[in-house]
Order: sequence, then C-alpha cells, then structure tokens
Amino acid sequence: MRTERLPTLEDVARIAGVSRATVSRVINGIRNVDPQLHEVVWDAVGRTGYVPNRLARSLVTRRTGTVALVVSDSESHDDDPFMSRFFADPYFGRVVGGLMSVLRERGVQLALQIVGTDDGRKRLVGDLRNGQADGAIVLSLPAIDPLPRMLTEGGVPAVLIGRPAEPVPIDYVDLANDTGAALAAEHLLARDCQRIGMISGPADVPASSDRVAGFRRALARRGHGWVPIESGNFTRDSGEAAMRTLLAGHPHLDGVFVANDLMALGALAVLREAGRRVPEDVAVVGFDDSSAAVAASPALTTVRHPLEDMAAEAARLLLARIDDPGMRVSSVIYEPVLVERESA
Repeated sequence: MRTERLPTLEDVARIAGVSRATVSRVINGIRNVDPQLHEVVWDAVGRTGYVPNRLARSLVTRRTGTVALVVSDSESHDDDPFMSRFFADPYFGRVVGGLMSVLRERGVQLALQIVGTDDGRKRLVGDLRNGQADGAIVLSLPAIDPLPRMLTEGGVPAVLIGRPAEPVPIDYVDLANDTGAALAAEHLLARDCQRIGMISGPADVPASSDRVAGFRRALARRGHGWVPIESGNFTRDSGEAAMRTLLAGHPHLDGVFVANDLMALGALAVLREAGRRVPEDVAVVGFDDSSAAVAASPALTTVRHPLEDMAAEAARLLLARIDDPGMRVSSVIYEPVLVERESA
C-alpha cells in the first residue's frame, strides 16, 4: 500500500510562487524579508499542510522556536504551581490567546513556566540562558519580584505584561490603570452616587495601587475627599469578604468600584444576600471586561482591559527583541474604555 507523500519546502514554494530559499528564510524567521511575502508563504504552508522540521530549523537559526510564558508568583511552589487558579481565572486565558495570535503565525511555540520560589527563579534564568527557550513573556504577580531584574542581568530577552514594580530596563506592555479607575469614578458620580467605596487588589501590586490612586484622585477633584477601601487578592472569595466588611462599616454605600471582575462577582453575591438591589440601591463597576462581567447578574459595567491586544503586542516586542538584542527598551501603554452594562 502506498503511503501519502509528506509536503516539502518545494511544494510550499510552488504554491506560494516564490523560490525555495525564500520559503526557508520566512519559515526560519530570517530578517529582511518583505512582509507581504511572509503572508504569502505562511498561507501556502497552511494550504499544503507542511510542518517545519524544528531540529533543522534550530540548527540554521540557533534558536529553539519556543518562548516561555513565565508566571512569577509568591503564592505558588514548584511542586504545586496553582494550576487550578491559572485555568480558572479568565485573565490568564486571555493572555495566552493574545500571545498565540502572534506566535502561531511565526511558527513559535509557547511553553508555560510557573515559579514561586527564589530557587525556582534561579533555575529558570539558568535554563533560559542555556537555550531552553529564545525569550520570555513575564507575568509578575508578587509586589516585590526579583525575576525581571534577574532576566535582564542574565541577558535573557524578556517582556513584562504590566509595568515593573521597580525601575528595571525591561520592555513592558501596560494599561493606564489610573485612567481606567478615573473612568469608573466619573461614571459613578454621573449616576449621582454620593457614598462611594472601593474594593482594591493587593495594595503593593503596581496595577492595584495605580487603580486606587486614579480612583481617589478623580473623586477628590469632584469634592469627595475620602473613600473607604477594602482590599482583596483578585479572587471571587476575596471580593465577597471585602464587600461584607465595606457594608458592615458603611451600610449606606450607594456606589462601589471593584478592581477586577472576579472580585465584583463576589461583591454582587454579598449585595444580593444583604437585600441591596443593583444598580437601584448600589451601583457596581468592575475592571477587566472579562467573561465574568458578561456572566454576572446583573451584567457588569466594567473598565475594558484589552489583555488580548496587550499580550499580542508583548509577543511582537519579544520577537523584535530576540531579533535585535540592542534595540532600546520599549513600553506600550494602552488606554482603557468603560463598557456600560446593567450594574451601573
């Protein structure tokens, strides 16, 4: 019985209408190839079903064709890397989707690495320096995290999603979190809310502190000199606990800004238990515009956090850094928008 022949570089070149050498350069990520040719070649790759030989490619390019998605977290341990949290939180899924939208087109694979100890971080940097991946996209969750500096000092190409907590010469992509929080404040004020509170994330996490600062500043400019704030850790349970504390201390609240949608789900549950109608008695604004916002009852008014776009840009920055290690350190800051639904 004759087996079907596997597609070759020559087949791709014939379909694309270019030379075999051009196909090889595109697939191997060689620079200075016309961007239009990239599209034509990768379209032909898809049509033929050609699968690049990763070993041969690595010998040509001295690259692995893999980048690491590194989650650096103080709560995880190398033998128990909080995988349930990773898959349950829509934040992480949105990041992976955005990364793959860029990496897939370049034939680059994504390897997940989760580290939660200093020894784990040291091993990770050593592995990356030894060529286990070409670079790293980093989600740094602890308030004080040595990993971004360890990567830059180790010469590992890396891009951070979210600004670094301390000055580090590392490329990063971030959201104007203070602006987003100000949008939430303005919306609650426009609804004539007068007794406004907030549920924040951990106070020492940069995105969380930026949201607190932006919310307080916007309210202060409108005459609200003090805002009661309870903190959570971006989980639904912590949102429930914070909302109970807020209500106990400030039973006449008529507006609440919650610093992410998962915590807002918890806050909504507590308000229902307390017999407080949303938005008639208490208006609630979240932050992220994740799947949790749409699933909420009532549907959650929230600040859009374009994670997919940010992750895609982080992937592009990393690929550029891998191609040109000497390029200047870059930052890309996205502007948030308010998405109005039923909760406020």
